[in-house]
Amino acid sequence: MTAIEQTEAARPRGTRLPRRARRNQLLGAAQEVFVAQGYHAAAMDDIAERAGVSKPVLYQHFPGKLELYLALLDQHCEALLHGVRTALASTSDNKQRVAATMDAYFAYVEDEGGAFRLVFESDLTNEPAVRERVDRVSLQCAEAISEVIAEDTGLSKEESMLLAVGLGGVSQVVARYWLSSGSSIPRETAVQLLTSLAWRGIAGFPLHGVDQPIGHAGPV
Repeated sequence: MTAIEQTEAARPRGTRLPRRARRNQLLGAAQEVFVAQGYHAAAMDDIAERAGVSKPVLYQHFPGKLELYLALLDQHCEALLHGVRTALASTSDNKQRVAATMDAYFAYVEDEGGAFRLVFESDLTNEPAVRERVDRVSLQCAEAISEVIAEDTGLSKEESMLLAVGLGGVSQVVARYWLSSGSSIPRETAVQLLTSLAWRGIAGFPLHGVDQPIGHAGPV
């Protein structure tokens, strides 16, 4: 269940919820408000009203707007990292692995809650705590990708990381463009196009210990 669905399910006033359920409800309401209004325009009053609770209840869980925003950011950074790691582990076929990883970014930005905007399009990037989280999740995703590249190619850690940052960066930038442009291209087709572009590059590196390229099964 998404944060938005949790909010809808838990919204009625006067309902006493377990602490974890209440926290999820508040995070869901905060996501709606922050995505719609941005951090600076959003008010704790708006979030409390959206959640159907009083401000004191909101402050029992989060001492301020920044703490609430950071908790939400942590949640969605972890969701992105989990998606990338799951994609990488989903297959041992390298081409399919590239496609799955790129699709993870497309799936992340396509989520109806718009949480990706908190990570990639925040209006609070000058806040050190926000910048640190955004930079960290980008680095963690790249590290996960680079581990696979290094294992398969025998490239150095630094070389593998450079390629991984490129693949991750291209994936999220193109996915965001695809969504914001209202493209008529279906997600599956968009992922296939981007995968073909990336694969023709990454497949040129030979498999570690094997005198043939990663794409030895044949180019597409």
